[in-house]
Amino acid sequence: MQRRRFLRKAAAGAVAASTATGLAACGGSAEGAGEGGPNINARPTVRWRLASSFPRSLDTIYGAAEKLSETLEELTDGRFQMRVYPAGELVPGTEVLDAAQKGTVQCAHSASYYFIGKDPTLAFDCAVPFGLTARQQSAWLYSSGMELMRERFADFNVLNFPGGNTGTQMGGWFRREINSVADLNGLKMR
Repeated sequence: MQRRRFLRKAAAGAVAASTATGLAACGGSAEGAGEGGPNINARPTVRWRLASSFPRSLDTIYGAAEKLSETLEELTDGRFQMRVYPAGELVPGTEVLDAAQKGTVQCAHSASYYFIGKDPTLAFDCAVPFGLTARQQSAWLYSSGMELMRERFADFNVLNFPGGNTGTQMGGWFRREINSVADLNGLKMR
């Protein structure tokens, strides 16, 4: 399923449904409205599967996807249901981007830097070691970063959305093993 095509059709259907409802509410003539016409369910239930890169035991991170699912269902009166699957239940945690790209699942919840082997720039959609603070990352994403990252994710047939911020990534990417303080003191900053 092509997500963009689906979203366009869903938006067109929502406009058509709201127009028909608006006409019926205003006393106008909406086809089949109040005239003994067929009882058509114009709002079918949508069921999506979300593959997470995180296990259930990471209740703060994994729980964010569960909360999203509950909120969507509540806001849509049960018409949009999203079942959340922890890492490894449908696909391994490091393969959720592939699953979303291929249409195995409709959406995924992950950290983009897990996929830098596919495209190194995906790290900038997430925390980079010794990088921006949570506020700086959000400011960058919402000022211009989302537009840039959407271009990158389009190559994977994915429409990305920020899904929370756990803060600055501590640690780093190192080229050599550090065995002692002497080794650490011998490193030159480049």
